[in-house]
Amino acid sequence: MARPQPPPWVHAAVLLCLLGLGGAIEIPMDPSIQNELSQPPTITKQSVKDHIVDPRDNILIECEAKGNPAPSFHWTRNSRFFNVAKDPRVSMRRRSGTLVIDFRSGGRPEEYEGEYQCFARNKFGTALSNRIRLQVSKSPLWPKENLDPVVVQEGAPLTLQCNPPPGLPSPVIFWMSSSMEPITQDKRVSQGHNGDLYFSNVMVQDMQTDYSCNARFHFTHTIQQKNPFTLKVLTTRGVSERTPSFMYPQGTASSQMVLRGMDLLLECIASGVPTPDIAWYKKGGDLPSDKAKFENFNKALRITSVSEEDSGEYFCLASNKMGSIRHTISVRVKAAPYWLDEPKNLILAPGEDGRLVCRANGNPKPTVQWMVNGEPLQSAPPNPNREVAGDTIIFRDTQISSRAVYQCNTSNEHGYLLANAFVSVLDVPPRMMSPRNQLIRVILYNRTRLDCPFFGSPIPTLRWFKNGQGSNLDGGNYHVYENGSLEIKMIRKEDQGIYTCVATNILGKAENQVRLEVKDPTRIFRMPEDQVVKRGTTVQLECRVKHDPSLKLTVSWLKDDQPLYIGNRMKKEDDSLTIFGVAERDQGSYTCVASTELDQDLAKAYLTVLADQTTPTNRLAALPKGRPDRPRDLELTDLAERSVRLTWIPGDDNNSPITDYVVQFEEDQFQPGVWHDHSKFPGSVNSAVLQLSPYVNYQFRVIAVNEVGSSHPSLPSERYRTSGAPPESNPSDVKGEGTRKNNMEITWTPMNATSAFGPNLRYIVKWRRKETRETWNNATVWGSRYVVGQTPVYVPYEIRVQAENDFGKGPEPDTVIGYSGEDLPSAPRRFRVRQPNLQTINLEWDHPEHPNGILTGYSLRYLPFNGTKLGKQMVENFSPNQTKFTVQRADPVSRYRFTLSARTQVGSGEAVTEESPAAPNEATPTAAPPTLPPTTVGATGAVSSTDATATAAAATEATTVPIIPTVAPTTIATTVATTTTTTAAVTMESPPTTETKTHESAPDEQSIWNVTVHPNSKWANITWKHNFGPGTDFVVEYIDSNHTKKTVPVKAQAQPIQLTDLYPGMTYTLRVYSRDNEGISSTIITFMTNTAYTNNQPDIVTQGWFIGLMCAIALLVLILLIVCFIKRSRGGKYPVREKKDVPLGPEDPKEEDGSFDYSDEDNKPLQGSQTSLDGTIKQQESDDSLVDYGEGGEGQFNEDGSFIGQYTVKKDKEETEGNESSEATSPVNAIYSLA
Repeated sequence: MARPQPPPWVHAAVLLCLLGLGGAIEIPMDPSIQNELSQPPTITKQSVKDHIVDPRDNILIECEAKGNPAPSFHWTRNSRFFNVAKDPRVSMRRRSGTLVIDFRSGGRPEEYEGEYQCFARNKFGTALSNRIRLQVSKSPLWPKENLDPVVVQEGAPLTLQCNPPPGLPSPVIFWMSSSMEPITQDKRVSQGHNGDLYFSNVMVQDMQTDYSCNARFHFTHTIQQKNPFTLKVLTTRGVSERTPSFMYPQGTASSQMVLRGMDLLLECIASGVPTPDIAWYKKGGDLPSDKAKFENFNKALRITSVSEEDSGEYFCLASNKMGSIRHTISVRVKAAPYWLDEPKNLILAPGEDGRLVCRANGNPKPTVQWMVNGEPLQSAPPNPNREVAGDTIIFRDTQISSRAVYQCNTSNEHGYLLANAFVSVLDVPPRMMSPRNQLIRVILYNRTRLDCPFFGSPIPTLRWFKNGQGSNLDGGNYHVYENGSLEIKMIRKEDQGIYTCVATNILGKAENQVRLEVKDPTRIFRMPEDQVVKRGTTVQLECRVKHDPSLKLTVSWLKDDQPLYIGNRMKKEDDSLTIFGVAERDQGSYTCVASTELDQDLAKAYLTVLADQTTPTNRLAALPKGRPDRPRDLELTDLAERSVRLTWIPGDDNNSPITDYVVQFEEDQFQPGVWHDHSKFPGSVNSAVLQLSPYVNYQFRVIAVNEVGSSHPSLPSERYRTSGAPPESNPSDVKGEGTRKNNMEITWTPMNATSAFGPNLRYIVKWRRKETRETWNNATVWGSRYVVGQTPVYVPYEIRVQAENDFGKGPEPDTVIGYSGEDLPSAPRRFRVRQPNLQTINLEWDHPEHPNGILTGYSLRYLPFNGTKLGKQMVENFSPNQTKFTVQRADPVSRYRFTLSARTQVGSGEAVTEESPAAPNEATPTAAPPTLPPTTVGATGAVSSTDATATAAAATEATTVPIIPTVAPTTIATTVATTTTTTAAVTMESPPTTETKTHESAPDEQSIWNVTVHPNSKWANITWKHNFGPGTDFVVEYIDSNHTKKTVPVKAQAQPIQLTDLYPGMTYTLRVYSRDNEGISSTIITFMTNTAYTNNQPDIVTQGWFIGLMCAIALLVLILLIVCFIKRSRGGKYPVREKKDVPLGPEDPKEEDGSFDYSDEDNKPLQGSQTSLDGTIKQQESDDSLVDYGEGGEGQFNEDGSFIGQYTVKKDKEETEGNESSEATSPVNAIYSLA
């Protein structure tokens, strides 16, 4: 029966597996092997792709290569063969491909510019260099030009253009004066990246120098200077401030392209007065802090070695106090090709498979072209063992004839990469590269490495054996590296012996032996002690050493850390140092150094030399004390499953006894490199049993402590890993809280290394609704949080978090109650507004039907209004338990609109709005008084003071706000407005006064209360109460409406305090606090100073000039009355100037002298008249009244006493009564007739 064939994908999988397992052979650098093995050429040195040369020097184009046999070289220029022998100026260095072009005998370097490529060839293949573009450096002269003075207005922006001549490479630009002094640059004046000099705003001092642009050329080492600019600044009386505008770049947006790996330089230069500041930002992210730096006074942003992540939109913001503008720069990052997998030399054994991979990336995506020995792969002879698959060449069953050099050329529009990789087929049996039968000696408990370098093709396999035994050494205390080295982590006595390394391949095997000897460490077991001796005596310092007898021991002494010269007064023995006739110069520290060729040990003591008469009572008291030296030689013994014994050797105590030892540990799984305290032991011990946790890779160190301080930590011990076990505890601090309205985030404190107890620590999270008692939901988490989604709003959950590792689960966890996310609450229920009287409004409400979370309080906004006029909106915040509030009305006319909402931690919810009921007399429109913010009284008795404005209307009675008693001291701010009415025609109305008080009960602790303010228009008197001791200083702090804060220091006995220089009609906030403790302060109160005039239209009768005028008129009336009485008594006549409607006839006897007779009987002036309170004169019994002299209207007096209506003469009784008319004339009429 025929065997079924596997599908094609099986062959592909097997092939990929073989390719993945196959590894290329590396040829050792050993010259003997290098010289023996055949090798295709490899380029080792070449010039850069863009090769710029100095025209004054000879041209050198480098190309060196290696290979066996040595390669030969030839060149192409501009893709055509370059015949070096035909040009006498061109030569090639011996055993190298480097070209030398000599111009000592003449010639122009520019004639040799072009693209060169080097070819290195031997019989096994051809290697290629990069295409080297040769260019000759150029430094052209600056064109001659005459520059007119630059005239600019002071404060205007200015750009001085450099426009340097194009050079190769580009020159370095800098600005100096014609006297070669550098131009000082700052954020106002700076040089741009293009070389121009920018002035954000020109100032007068900029005329003090001229400005010259200089160009420094690198290769020629020359500096060329442009003709200098001269500035003429036109000054003005004042420089107007201007908003910023961009000088470079123009407009509001631009774009820039940069190649990957290059530096990105963004620049923004702005003008403006004052000089703008520049700030940089990246849209949608932060600037890369590790690569970004600011240059040129923040006008330039440089990002080094850009990558694709640095693309995006950047913008610069230029701002001064007049405004700001921004410019957006769109950055696109392109990329020349860069290697992902560069092809490597492939050395194979006959019949082996291998591959060359040439994988590169770029933007745009680069194309890959394969060549072999410098020729395109398509034109090369066919090879059945070779298959090209895009960026990979696969070799199967390679043979000696497969040797060649392959080139991979990957390119895009921004550049190219060229790599050579040869394929060499070798068949070499294993060879050992190190001397045979080496002897390695090592100290007990140290770490060591046994080397066994080897080579072969195919690559041999290496194994280690000990003492000829058949078991391979790897794992546990042993570790074998890929290069063949064997590491023994901690040497023990039983590790001594002969180690054999064996390298094997299909062509044979090779072996080498290493003999390992383990030696005991060198230890000073009796150390020299600190001594205090008298001068002239003999002192002996002991130093007894234990060492390995097979090693040569050397004991030497140091004094003050310098080699000790052993003179005639000293005797050095193997175990001591004796000093005879101690002198003062012998005082110091002595160190015993015991050393072998493998290790050493030190011990130190301090010798103090005293004068003869000095006898110290305490030897250590005279010695300097210091922190102890670090413990050393840590050793782990008695290794058990949950414990280990740690032993150490104490360090020198430095004249202060060691009191404690602190043992610390470090583990390499959860917090590698972090040391934790494990335990603490008395200073008298140097060995302790440490209790360990399961599955921790421990490493220990010890710190010694004395009264001076702690020593440096000891060197760490070797590591010891305990076996694993199920966790014995669960994570702590388990919480369940919502971060959104439809989720719950479960968090906990993760367990540390000593509580994990095993690998792959994870947590089993369980949750369920508390009320429903549904089945448990669960999830396995490796972090420290888990988010439960699609939860109802704010419902309780039962939560459990249990630890688990690969050895099992931890104990049953405790149940924790958590809550899902909160949402906005519904509106408060049954919002009631009641007005028991005209002074107060009571508010009541019930809690929301759906809180949707934990209520954090209520927010109340209320607004006084009177018709279409609105007052100042007030805001009150209440605790979640408060459901009542009282508002004290400021006036009985205004109504209030209340808006109430509840709050959770998410925010304020739906609001409910109500208005206060209308007042009973609201139907009768009246002139609206100034709207006053109300004084609010809370349900707890606390009053919230608002801005109050006193009005001078009709007389008002002071109103006292009732206080609702509570447990806590309460504060009530009352505002009392008083005015006076007019009591006489000449009495001015007094200005209103405002008194602001706080009524508080006296507390038990030190405090300040009952602050009272008596303000006027420009000053205010302040008093308060306190329970401080005599002599206490206080500070009165007050802030006006413009937020200007002032303080006045006062003494305790200096009350009342007067605040002066206040502004009329301005609102102030004030508090009093202790000068020694600002935390002890009164409550903050608000008051307003009086306005300069309380009436907008002052009454004329209150003015002084009018009162004086009225007094003068009254005096004149009195004089005229006296004259009237005199004339009447004499029968005198008054001349009449009135025009008659009918002229008097000649027969009229009264006309002769143009006068009338006034009889005492017919006319009795002033009888029955009286003066009214407003200054007018009223007639009660006269036949005529002042009305008779009006023209059909009623005569009347204005408020200021002036007469209203035109005074005219009325025809009266003379038509009917003739000469017998006796018109009674009022004294006031007489006054106005004479006027």
